[in-house]
Amino acid sequence: MKIKQSKAGDAPAGEINLFEIENKFGTTVNITNYGGIITSIQTRDKQGNKDEIVLGFDNPMEYLKDDYISNCPYLGAVVGRYANRIKEGKFTLNGKTYELCINNAPNHLHGGPNGLHQKTWKAEPFHSEDRAGVKLTITSPDMEEGFPGNLKVEVIYTLTNQNELVIDYHATTDKDTHINLTNHSYFTLNGCNEDVLAHQLVVYADHFTPKDETDIPTGDIVCIKDSPLDFMTPTPLGDRIKDVAGRGFDHNYVINGIIGDLRPAARVWDEKSGRTLDFFTTEPGFQLYTANYLDGSFGRGNKKFQQHYGFCLEAQHYPDSPNQPNFPSTLLKAGKTYEQTTIYRFGILD
Repeated sequence: MKIKQSKAGDAPAGEINLFEIENKFGTTVNITNYGGIITSIQTRDKQGNKDEIVLGFDNPMEYLKDDYISNCPYLGAVVGRYANRIKEGKFTLNGKTYELCINNAPNHLHGGPNGLHQKTWKAEPFHSEDRAGVKLTITSPDMEEGFPGNLKVEVIYTLTNQNELVIDYHATTDKDTHINLTNHSYFTLNGCNEDVLAHQLVVYADHFTPKDETDIPTGDIVCIKDSPLDFMTPTPLGDRIKDVAGRGFDHNYVINGIIGDLRPAARVWDEKSGRTLDFFTTEPGFQLYTANYLDGSFGRGNKKFQQHYGFCLEAQHYPDSPNQPNFPSTLLKAGKTYEQTTIYRFGILD
């Protein structure tokens, strides 16, 4: 295993560094301490050629530019304190109503404009014979973006010689609060050479949470069978996306199995390149998102990120859980520890 650290530049909150990790397969993962962003993942295709399989920038300083921040597609970032949406930016906890920033009107999204995706984290690289990675830590102060409690967050990225990227999350708080963390990488197993609609998807989920016109769950949990969200058997994304209201998929799946157990959530592959991606998590659900709002404004080199040029598998609690008593709770009590593990396994079709 190899890991290399380099300085990319300076931000108001400190030095921005880039960490390049490589395993025995030649898989490389680049991570920056700004936003905990995965800037690059390169894997081999069935011909042995390496190419990018996530959308991102080569220079981490690109994520600090005003035009990117104002658009903010959260490319590869750690998202929180609360990933996804909270209805009207409000929740009541211990008899008090907390009001959050409305940054996805009429709702709160992804921890607000000054969420964890725009923070400069403390970074500690590590490596051994069969794994290497970066431990990122940060403290979100009490009432930042409206959330109670001084929240100490630790995110550990580990690339292994089993060709897995493991993401471990830990957090503690000194006041009761709500928390829902995820990574917002956009995958593209074809090297970002075209849209991902030919990618085959299978989900290990029989149900999803329907939503209203503002993307807030209705509170119901519904079987996906024979609906546009039915990927219980392998199906190209493009075969279903035309039947989904709106621009594409942006839906929360309820993963089969026991919450807290590490279990398979989805598998994606691209017949042309032969690349595969297996997705595991301890979380109750995941958001399938198909880059519905990318429009070519950003890119890597001469490759522009267009609509549907990537897909996200965001391990998470369900959207708006603080206001949905029948959903698994996102409450983190003072003195308790939040924990989550997500794994992305890279491979090649047999």
